Formats: sequence, structure tokens, C-alpha cells
Amino acid sequence: MDLLTARGGEGRPLVLVHGLMGRGSTWSRQVPWLTRFGRVFTYDAPWHRGRDVADPHPVSTERFVDDLGQAVQSLGRPAVMIGHSMGALHSWCLAAARPELVEAVVVEDMAPDFRGRTTGPWEPWLHALPVEFGSAQQVYDEFGPVAGQYFLEAFDRTPTGWRLHGDTGKWIEIAAEWGRRDYWAQWEAVSAPSLLLEAGDSVTPAGQMQAMTQKAHRATYLHVPGAGHLIHDDAPRKYQQAVETFLTSFTTRT
Repeated sequence: MDLLTARGGEGRPLVLVHGLMGRGSTWSRQVPWLTRFGRVFTYDAPWHRGRDVADPHPVSTERFVDDLGQAVQSLGRPAVMIGHSMGALHSWCLAAARPELVEAVVVEDMAPDFRGRTTGPWEPWLHALPVEFGSAQQVYDEFGPVAGQYFLEAFDRTPTGWRLHGDTGKWIEIAAEWGRRDYWAQWEAVSAPSLLLEAGDSVTPAGQMQAMTQKAHRATYLHVPGAGHLIHDDAPRKYQQAVETFLTSFTTRT
């Protein structure tokens, strides 16, 4: 299967990498303006490709990074990785492991160290989600207006509604790994320029994203007051301005 979906544009590749429980289709509001800066591609991560699409590998960050690396390698030149949450983590881990594939990285509301945090508090809620929602309003009622629109775009569309595009047990397993290990070494190994965007209502441990800036080779940090975890949808103009400025701040490698 093709790991990347071309969304238009010309020039250097820009690869959009979604977060946990997301999907490449959730970037629909960002794709139009990003095509002015290069060839835009979206990516669906393992365990996010459809309710019935299995992955034979054990859940691990390394599995995600290997799969993402195969996708980016197929482009034939280094890509700008634009990642949200889980997708940001996997993007910077790819930049650390295979720097020849990554020109730059956008990190949206993700930090390297969630050790000690467990998935326990939200597991009952996640297990209680219906496999299929019968109406868009049900999705909005469950997730709110911003995340609701996001999930409407992520879920599998069926003749009778919107179906979860992965297994909730696998999603819990993915997040649980972050509570057992940290990714500081991978972050400190990133040599590409990076942009770090932290939400005012962030899911990250306090101070970590600012600390990332100090440990990086070439990093810019921006705090976005009033924005939730989905900065690109919750504060779209601030997100766009920050990313556009970043994309024009470094010279493209040939």
C-alpha cells in the first residue's frame, strides 16, 4: 500500500504526521496554504489505517519510526516533517535516526518525557466509546466542536455513520509506552532546524518544551495562549503564521 497521500503543491516535500487517534485526512484545513511551500503529503500511521487493517508488528516507537522512514525514503529527497503530538515524536525520532531523510521538523504540543503518567484515567472513557457513531452530532457531543470535526475526518465513513478507524486497545498500548520511557536522547540527536509549538492548554509536562529548545541545535519555540492540544485547528491563524515563518527561515537542501 502507498504510505503517503499526495495533496498537491510542487518543490520540497512536506509530510504531515498526525497524532494518536488521528489520521492524515484531518489536515484538510492546513493543506491548501501549505501547498504554497512545497509538495504536501499526508501519512496514516500503523494502527490508524482502518478498523480492520491490522499490523503484524508489536506496538513500539521503533515500529512507527521505521514505517515513517519507509514512507519518506520513497520521496527521494529530504522532507520537512510537520507533526502533531504522537506524529511530532515520531518525526523527531526519524530525524535523529535517519538525518538524511529530514530537512526540518515542526513539533506541535509534544514532549520527550511522560514517564510515570499512566493511561489509567482515560482508559474507561476510551473503552466506552461506541465503535460507530450514528450521526455527526453524536461525535460533536462526545468530543466538542474542535476535536469533533477532527474525528469526523479521521473515522471511517460508513453507510450508517462514522466508525472508529483503529482499535482502542492498541491506542492505549501506544500511549502506555510513553509512560515507561523517555525520548530526550533522540531529541538531542536532531540536527535539523525545528519549530516547537506549545498549547496554552498543553498535554505536555510543564517546562519540557522550553527545555527542548535549550537542548536543540537549531530550535524556535512558541507558546500559543488559549489554544488546546490541536493548535492547528484551535488557533489556526497563529499556527499558520508560525509555520509559514519557519518554512521561509532556512535554505532548502538540494
